[in-house]
Amino acid sequence: MSTEQAGSRLKNLWDKSRADGMSESQLLLYRSNLLGSDKRVTNYGGGNTSAKVMEKDPLTGEMVEVLWVKGSGGDVGTIEMNGFATLYMEKLNALKGLYRGVEFEDEMVGYLPHCTFNLNPRAASIDTPLHAYVPKKHVDHMHPDAIIAIAASANSKELTARIFGDDIGWLPWKRPGYELGLWLEKFCLENPQAKGVVLESHGLFTWADTAEDCYSLTIDIINKAIGWFEQETVGKPAFGGKKHETLAADERRKVAAALMPAIRGMVSKDVHMVGHFDDSPAVLEFVCANDMEKLAALGTSCPDHFLRTKIRPLVVAFNPASPDVAATLESLAPSVAQYREDYAAYYERCKHDNSPAMRDPNAIVYLVPGVGMITFAKDKATARISGEFYTNAINVMRGSSSVSEYCGLPEQEAFDIEYWLLEEAKLQRMPKPKSLAGRVAIVTGGAGGIGSATAARLLSEGACVVLADIDEGALTRTAEQLSSTFSGDVVRSVVMNVTDEAAVADSYARMAVEFGGVDIVVSNAGIASSAPVEETSLDLWNKNMAILSTGYFLVAREAFKILRQQDIGGSMIFIASKNGLAASPNASAYCTAKASEIHLARCLALEGAEAGIRVNVVNPDAVLRGSKIWSGEWLDQRASTYKTDKEGLEEMYRQRSMLKRSVLPEDIAEATYFFASEASAKSTGNIINVDAGNVQAFTR
Repeated sequence: MSTEQAGSRLKNLWDKSRADGMSESQLLLYRSNLLGSDKRVTNYGGGNTSAKVMEKDPLTGEMVEVLWVKGSGGDVGTIEMNGFATLYMEKLNALKGLYRGVEFEDEMVGYLPHCTFNLNPRAASIDTPLHAYVPKKHVDHMHPDAIIAIAASANSKELTARIFGDDIGWLPWKRPGYELGLWLEKFCLENPQAKGVVLESHGLFTWADTAEDCYSLTIDIINKAIGWFEQETVGKPAFGGKKHETLAADERRKVAAALMPAIRGMVSKDVHMVGHFDDSPAVLEFVCANDMEKLAALGTSCPDHFLRTKIRPLVVAFNPASPDVAATLESLAPSVAQYREDYAAYYERCKHDNSPAMRDPNAIVYLVPGVGMITFAKDKATARISGEFYTNAINVMRGSSSVSEYCGLPEQEAFDIEYWLLEEAKLQRMPKPKSLAGRVAIVTGGAGGIGSATAARLLSEGACVVLADIDEGALTRTAEQLSSTFSGDVVRSVVMNVTDEAAVADSYARMAVEFGGVDIVVSNAGIASSAPVEETSLDLWNKNMAILSTGYFLVAREAFKILRQQDIGGSMIFIASKNGLAASPNASAYCTAKASEIHLARCLALEGAEAGIRVNVVNPDAVLRGSKIWSGEWLDQRASTYKTDKEGLEEMYRQRSMLKRSVLPEDIAEATYFFASEASAKSTGNIINVDAGNVQAFTR
């Protein structure tokens, strides 16, 4: 069996000392996690593993054979014990007597729940029969790039025999399902010496009597394919050789930042989409190659790749030798429209009488020569994973086209998988999207109490959030905390001084590359100062105006540019202050700047209305907890103004309010969420006071 190998080879990560003492089901989990830890073995959510285990029947007390197999929708790399479906092997074998033939194979999925062992609620996947009917205790089904490169070649059967001899067999393309399970069983019975099989245009099955042997066999077979490709492709240029030179990294990101909001606007008219940019070496090699457009037009082969990336990508008209972003932007609309027309024609050519209605006709993958790959999906994780899947497809095309002729999945087969009624049923079972799903937000002052609470509230409703703050240390801590709570996919941070015009523009460019654009702008950056007017220096006055007025203008101006380019509306929320409406003693600079904020918001509400850009204001008062401005000198100054100490200031503010309640960061976050959400879709130019009641701040 394989040991650790250098270079491109996979490492055998099996740790005997760790595996000793594990039960068969625990060994299955261990094996699964090891296999899923390397994308060269299988992509996210792809492939599955199983073990046939003797278990005590909870009703009879007798030992029975139970199939443990990855449940529907799971990922072998991150699966836990509750991610496996468990089914009686006796009942799975009994299903053969109910099978009415290939035209009725989908109905067999409905029988799987009747085979459930121990009332396990985890749904069994469509691949369950493929594992059940292989007469070995342990079975791996993986999607390694090196194997799919063989499976997607025009002469895949001949290549399989040449590389693996009698150890690994070959089966022609067959959509996953009950019939393929019977094919596998027949192959195993007729070829007892075989250790696995390559499925045309699909992937690899391997089997063994122990969990360790099965894992090691899978690694060895993949390594053998990797080694064979390395030998066969020495000196051969990938994808027909290089056509374009890549742009420098900063130039690539600059182009992506310009293109992504435009594409996002075009594909988000019905459902908001989130973007992902990838300029990894594998992607750049492909998008700069002579044969890129020809290979891209063939589509992907493995069903898992296809379901994540659609029938084919859209190649963006961009020439890195003479970059003209303006011309590329002008060409995007007709290119996107043509893709939609082509997709609709594909649907009409291939649909059946009972096919589901046509889904979103927009491309998921966008290839930009010299720049990289852009992907769009309903959430960031899916956009990222779609890019990973297409990178897997690139690796497959590289291998296959170097040693043979690459073959994508036939169009009708691709359609029958994409619009498979079982896939449609799975989509219909998906939970309803959260209220801010697909939205992208930026929160300035994001490391403070109000900013971090607002970010958390938006994230909890499905938004992607960019935290912007001038305090790098606090920003890092806040981003790490929110990432651990909501996932690193949806949180980004950027050090930003809102008074620096270039820094603000750069922050929006970075946000465009990370998420594709912006929908929600929460202007919350702030300072506070307190001094009698005769002691208010010009520097102090200018500092208040720079941050609280000019800063809000700069952040809003850059947002308007992207929001107008996207043309899908948006929401801007200014976190102003009660002091913007009600004067306070010894705070003329602060109060005046806050009043400026409020009037700027009104002006922007007028300008943005025709584009569906709403601009509203939340006015907090005395939010002391977690706030950075309510510390140090400002706290001392306000305590002195009201003749109290630090400890008594919050109580003084609470008692001063009409409702006699403290105002917390979460209260401001809730009002901000209201203005960000569709619940306030018909509100613009408005103010919500969150101050526990202050008659001086009444807006009328």
